[in-house]
Amino acid sequence: GGSRMDFGEAPAISEELLKKSVAEQLDQLSTNNHLCFPDPEDIHFNEIQELGCLFTEIEMIENLWDFTSLKKLNLSCNRIRKIQGLDMLTNLTDLKLSFNNIKNIEGLEKLRKLQVLELSNNQISVIENIDALEDLSLFLMLNNRIRDLDNVLQLKKFRKLFTLCLSGNPVSEQENYKVLIAAHMPNLKYLDYNVIDKTTRDEASIIYQDVAQRMKDLQLATQKAEEAQRRQEAELKLHRDAFVESLNGPYLFMSMFQHDPEAETLRCIPGIASLLQTYPELSWLSNPCSGQEKIYEDSQMKATQMMDKFDDQHYEASWDHVNHTFAQLRDLEDNYYQKVKEIAVATVEKVAKGNLEEDLPREALFTEKDTVMDALATGHDNHLLKINDRETQLVTGVTSCKAHMKGSKWKRQSDCDSLHCWICSTRSCTAVS
Repeated sequence: GGSRMDFGEAPAISEELLKKSVAEQLDQLSTNNHLCFPDPEDIHFNEIQELGCLFTEIEMIENLWDFTSLKKLNLSCNRIRKIQGLDMLTNLTDLKLSFNNIKNIEGLEKLRKLQVLELSNNQISVIENIDALEDLSLFLMLNNRIRDLDNVLQLKKFRKLFTLCLSGNPVSEQENYKVLIAAHMPNLKYLDYNVIDKTTRDEASIIYQDVAQRMKDLQLATQKAEEAQRRQEAELKLHRDAFVESLNGPYLFMSMFQHDPEAETLRCIPGIASLLQTYPELSWLSNPCSGQEKIYEDSQMKATQMMDKFDDQHYEASWDHVNHTFAQLRDLEDNYYQKVKEIAVATVEKVAKGNLEEDLPREALFTEKDTVMDALATGHDNHLLKINDRETQLVTGVTSCKAHMKGSKWKRQSDCDSLHCWICSTRSCTAVS
C-alpha cells in the first residue's frame, strides 16, 4: 500500500479532490445565498464555471479536461511547479496561480479569453509566452524575480491592460521605473495598486516625450494596418465569391513568371527589365463591384417573373466582356514576347560580333540563337497556358453558379450576388494598350 508519493510521483489534482472542491463550493453558495443545488454526484464537471483548490499541496495540474465551461480557476497557495493541463479550458477568463513554485510562464496559448492572470509570489524571472492573451486586463506579478525593464515594457502591446503589479521584483527598484511604464503604456490605469495620476503622466510626457509620441504613432499605424487587413480580407472574399480573385493587380502576371527559369536571366538584359516592371502595372481590371450597386439595386426591384430573362440577357452579354478581357491579356503577352525576342536576337548578334557594350552576367551571354528562341517560345507558351487556365477557372465558376441559381429560385436573392459581382467586374475592365 501507500500513497502516490511512495512511488516518487508529485501529488496532482485528483478526481476525488475535484469532486470535494465542487461539493464545498456548492455548499458554500447554497449557505450564503439560501439556494438549493443538486447533489454533487449529479453535477457534471463540464457545467462548473468556477473552481478553487487552495492549500491542497498539489504540485501538478491535471484532470481538468472536463471543465470546458470553467471561467474562473484558483489554484493559489499550493506547490505547483509548472503551468500545464489547461488547454481544454478555452472559456477561462480568470486564472489565479499565486503562492506556488512556478519558474516559467507557459501553457497559456489556448486561453485566449483570459482577462485576469495572477502569478504573484512565484519564482518567475521572465515575462513570456502570453502573446495570445489579447484580452488581458489585470496582471499580478508581485514578489517574483523580474529584473529586465525592457521585458516589462513589452506589455505595451496589450491594449486592454489596465492593472499591472510588479512590486517586490528587482525591476521595481530601478530609477524612473514608474515613469517609464507610464510613458510606454498610455492605457494603464493602475501600477502596483496605485493610480497612475496626471502628475506622473505629465512627467512621463516631458521626460519621455519622444517615446510617448513613438508609442502613439505605433498604435495608430497598427490600427491602420489592422483596418487595411480587414478591408483586404473582405475584398478578397467578395472577389472569390465572384470568381475574379487576384485579377485586380499584378498577381496573374507575376504567377506567369514564378516558375519561368529564363525570367531572371532575361532580367539582366538592357530593355527587358523595364518590360518586367511595366506590364504588372497595366491595370486591366478595376474594383470588381465599383459603381455597379445602383444597377444591381434596380434589377432587384424587377418582378420575379422577369428575373430569369434579366439574368440571361446580362449573362450572355457579359461573355463578350470576358472574351475581350482575356483577349487583351493574350495580346499583352504576345506583345511582350515579340519585344523580348527582338531584344534577345539583337543581343545574340552583338555577342557574335563582339561589340556588346554592356557588362552582362555569364548566363546572359547568349551564343546560340536557336537555343534562345526555343527557350523564349517555351516561356511564351507557358504564359498563354496560365492565362487560358485562369479564363477557364472564371468561366467554370460562373457557369456553375448560374446553373445553381436556375435550380434554386427560392434562394435567388442570396445566390445572385456572385453573378452580379462577376457581371460588374467584367464591365469595369479598362482598356489596355
